[in-house]
Amino acid sequence: MPDADEAFVYGVPGFKLGGKSLVCYAGFKHHCGFYPMSPAVIAAYSSDLAGYEVAKGTIRFQPEKPLPKTLVKKLVKARVAELLKEGS
Repeated sequence: MPDADEAFVYGVPGFKLGGKSLVCYAGFKHHCGFYPMSPAVIAAYSSDLAGYEVAKGTIRFQPEKPLPKTLVKKLVKARVAELLKEGS
């Protein structure tokens, strides 16, 4: 994401777009997390996320079963679209 800036959001690394939280990620002792910062984005891809632990704005996964790159791209693009729509 060329227009995004690296940032710490809620204490974890991530990216901001136009000053707003885009996505974050983190690794923990028992899982990894990807945070699209949007329940709507997670809901839109719920079928793709079957088999992963999901919550309001969180996707948890094991390092041995990472999120597919294609899915991460879809989630980020959806979040970008959401932020651009909010900004217009």
